[in-house]
Amino acid sequence: MSFSTILSAAVDGLQAELIRVEADVSNGLPVFHMVGYLSSEVREAGERVRTAVRNSGYEYPPKRTVVNLSPATVRKRGASFDLPIAAAVLAALGQIPAGSAKDCLMIGELGLNGSVGKVPGILPMVMEAARRGIRRCIVPEENAGEGRLVKGVEIIGVSSLKEAALLLQGKPCAKRRKAGKEKEREEERTLEGRIPDFAELQGQENVRRAAEIAVAGGHNLLMIGPPGSGKSMTARCMAGILPPPDEEESLEITRIYSVLGLVDPESPLIRKRPFREVHHTATRAALIGGGTVPQPGEISLAHGGILFLDELPEFNRSVLEVLRQPLENREIRLSRTHGTYRFPADFMLVAAMNPCPCGNYPDLSKCRCTPSQIQMYLDRISRPFLDRIDLCVEAPRVGFGSLTGTARQESSEEIRNRVVRVREIQKRRYEKEGIRNNAALRTEDLKRYCVLGNKEKKLMERAFSHMELTARGYHRILRTARTIADLDGEERIRENHLREALSLRMIDEKYWRR
Repeated sequence: MSFSTILSAAVDGLQAELIRVEADVSNGLPVFHMVGYLSSEVREAGERVRTAVRNSGYEYPPKRTVVNLSPATVRKRGASFDLPIAAAVLAALGQIPAGSAKDCLMIGELGLNGSVGKVPGILPMVMEAARRGIRRCIVPEENAGEGRLVKGVEIIGVSSLKEAALLLQGKPCAKRRKAGKEKEREEERTLEGRIPDFAELQGQENVRRAAEIAVAGGHNLLMIGPPGSGKSMTARCMAGILPPPDEEESLEITRIYSVLGLVDPESPLIRKRPFREVHHTATRAALIGGGTVPQPGEISLAHGGILFLDELPEFNRSVLEVLRQPLENREIRLSRTHGTYRFPADFMLVAAMNPCPCGNYPDLSKCRCTPSQIQMYLDRISRPFLDRIDLCVEAPRVGFGSLTGTARQESSEEIRNRVVRVREIQKRRYEKEGIRNNAALRTEDLKRYCVLGNKEKKLMERAFSHMELTARGYHRILRTARTIADLDGEERIRENHLREALSLRMIDEKYWRR
């Protein structure tokens, strides 16, 4: 037989598409010709495949070889097609039985010695294969654990072309490696050890309370205070009180990291919500994603977790403005020549900043900034951006008594237990709505889940006028009050819940007066 077909897959954004690798070997000039809308790294596969086939102990006669990657409308990138190309060529040469790879997906990069190396994006490829009814996948040994996260598909890891060829000949020899559960648990403990505990944070009761409310409801948080007041440490402590993701969320987070090749082969399933800390020199593309074929950026890498921006006014204003749409719609849509790409962006924004360039305002005895300098510094944060912040809290300088005191501080575990309880309440309440927390409540849902009594309506009417709230700001206060009520175990939003929610939005009035 001079013609054969092997199934493979290509990742485009976060989506995968099945690719048919067709090989035809015939008499003629000894050339290796590849077609099918290929990038340069895919075209180079010809040299890798021919050398790997010979070094794996198989004959490669001087014949005309044509390889087509179909459909031709999909751009093919990366080295993941090496293994299926080699298998298709061997089948066309008759060195692998015809039809042995039927309903089998193959993915892998080849070394010149015939070894199979890991490639990014295995998880979305296997997920697409499962959706299309394929029940067997041959992948690099290093990616096998990642592929096995998908149920209903047999994942076979191979470390060489020889192993893959013997497997297709009906002689299984691939070694199967499974990550031990004890190792996974140990890794989790190690990861937790790198997260500071709220018990180490001295003082700052109002900041601790705001952080708990923010995580309990998935709200955005801005902390303002002088240098050394514990803002950055608070943000990092928040990573330790995030509730664990369920299985569906873990797979969604892992899929994003898989595309970028950031999955740990030993423990591929990401069991903790991400915490991404971004430097203020980051570009717009670094945040939202970019490239000729866009890949996820820091916003998508923070999906399901926290995106922390320290020294907020030091970010380029145009960079901050790109956050407005993801904060509102919880997804990113990028339009390119080849199509529209959608990346998930359901994250909590936690930001920290000094009140002025020197960091001492409003303590006029220490602040050396002029009013115009302070105003220019604060104006780097636009009102529309601030309007998307649910909680704004002041972090005052920590006193000597707080640092040396013996008062017991709540640990992250104690706070996390309350957060988990409140998240479970929200999960049950919004089960039919398809949302997971109060921050994701749609405008039309507020009338149903954030019902106000007469006293509460009068309070909000006065606040709406006095604080000159926008409709967006008003709705965000209601969502925050809903979370505070959940923390208190109340079914309905009371006046005290609204007052606390309002107090957590009034700090910005102190600095950004209209």
